[in-house]
Amino acid sequence: MMTDLPIVVGVDGSEPALRAVDWAADEAVVRGLPLRLVYASLWERYEGAHLAGDLGKPSERVAAEDVVANAARRATSRRPEVRVSTDVQPEDPEYALVRESRSAFLLVTGTRGRSGMAEALLGSVSLTMAGHAHCPVVVVRGSHDNGALPVIHGRVVVGVGEQPVASAAVRFAAEEARRRGAELEAVRAWRCPAHETTDHPLLAGEPARLHERQAVEVLEKALQDVPAGVEVRRRTVEDHARTVLVDASRDADLLVLGARRRQRHFGLQLGRVAHGVLHHSACPVVIVPEPV
Repeated sequence: MMTDLPIVVGVDGSEPALRAVDWAADEAVVRGLPLRLVYASLWERYEGAHLAGDLGKPSERVAAEDVVANAARRATSRRPEVRVSTDVQPEDPEYALVRESRSAFLLVTGTRGRSGMAEALLGSVSLTMAGHAHCPVVVVRGSHDNGALPVIHGRVVVGVGEQPVASAAVRFAAEEARRRGAELEAVRAWRCPAHETTDHPLLAGEPARLHERQAVEVLEKALQDVPAGVEVRRRTVEDHARTVLVDASRDADLLVLGARRRQRHFGLQLGRVAHGVLHHSACPVVIVPEPV
């Protein structure tokens, strides 16, 4: 579907955020979309209008403008043809970026901000975006140098959940595979509850085969509307879904998951599987909002 909605990136001057800018600049050019770089901070709550000048230091506003300017230079250096706009907002970054997601094609973040947390952990802003944004959210993971992870595997993985019919995540993943000329791998993890196992030699393995057969049926339903021309691989695995998907991410260019809105006012709107994958994936992760 044609659109001129921007790809929005939340920036804060950190290397993970700049890697997100790299990834988003590539995507913006390939898709023919504008790139919007947003810095948000609550500096006005903590800093008076003249305090920074009195201390002889640059104000947070000046620092913020430097952050977005540096990010814009990074994007145009990598992709000179990209259309870039920037914005600095004196607001909580979670609120600002959720609002931005209402008029964005994609919302892109890095793995963490400027805190001292380990790279393996995901920052609170990225988690909030993944759980509350109104458009697909990309958390750029998988590269520890100064650039985005190159597309080298030719494989897009989508995790198929309990309600696969009319899945927005599957549609998004199929379109990404088609656009990239990549294989689409649909993964369904399953487990046989312990109380269904039996030691009787004539019945051994039957509960497991039943659950595996159900997993195969779920995959078929999920993939029934994948366009012709997309190479599809179906895979069912007996294990925890988080473990299976993190393992699949190791040789994937993109991992796509769906997230359903939960009717509650507080806390993350992500399940344990998505939460775990966002923390440990070896490649960029896309969280696609599913219809209620």
